[in-house]
Amino acid sequence: MADGSEPHAGSEPAFAFGKNWSDFLSRLDDTRIAAAEQSLISLLNRNELTGCRFLDAGSGSGLFSLAAFRLGASVVSFDIDADSVACTQHLQKQFGTEERTWDVQHGSLLDEAFLEHLGMFDVVYCWGVAHHTGSMWQAVDHLAERVRPGGCLVLAIYNDQQYVSRLWRGIKKIYQKLPGPLRPVLTAGVGVVLFVRRLVVTCLAMLLRLVTLRNPLVPASRWIRETQGRGMHRWYDLVDWVGGWPFETARPEDVFRFLRDRGFRLQELTTTPGHGCNEFVFVRPEDAERPDRPSH
Repeated sequence: MADGSEPHAGSEPAFAFGKNWSDFLSRLDDTRIAAAEQSLISLLNRNELTGCRFLDAGSGSGLFSLAAFRLGASVVSFDIDADSVACTQHLQKQFGTEERTWDVQHGSLLDEAFLEHLGMFDVVYCWGVAHHTGSMWQAVDHLAERVRPGGCLVLAIYNDQQYVSRLWRGIKKIYQKLPGPLRPVLTAGVGVVLFVRRLVVTCLAMLLRLVTLRNPLVPASRWIRETQGRGMHRWYDLVDWVGGWPFETARPEDVFRFLRDRGFRLQELTTTPGHGCNEFVFVRPEDAERPDRPSH
């Protein structure tokens, strides 16, 4: 699910990501902030970000801008959704200090001139945003240009499930056409189906481990860890998933090749077998020459 938002002005209306994250902020507490910090620590394999310049591209609620700031980074956050910008500004005013900069701006991943104006960064973080722009590969290309030599690009992109992804695209279009009061009903219905499916799979996995004399609690504990991860909220993540539009997907190998051809090296990869995001950490080597930007 997405952290940020980058609605695209197209024939279909974009999902109101910022309003969703405004509601989420009312539930933000120290436990969720600590979980977001731990997520960054695990992703980047470092305990602090002191001296780093961190770009949160599509900041959404602002939670991961806050996490990076608390870990010592100087942060630039931006979003195209005005409500998302307001969310991040709220956290910046509440938690920011004069020790380091935390700049919050309104801008688009598809605006190359805007991004060039921001400069270069040690960490470019774009979790669940590029696939909502309507021009995903262009957005990723623009992000890659903002990474310093020796820096890293953190991406989360919806997994391409082929026919299943087409089904989800249809559900999202239905969501866009529904009156506002009916949208939570559709979201809750989808949530129940996903919960029951996961419950059945988990119970079968526990039974299989039990009959093979292995610890049967492992599948359940894995589910709990996934639920608690990254400091996000299950309901607002679900709303984001069901309603999130525009909607694009990519196979892990396509993302890998796209950034490999731009001089990046894959450092970390976490894939999902289902409808979630594949998570990538790419590094631009210190000594790598910046190749011409190939077409995708």
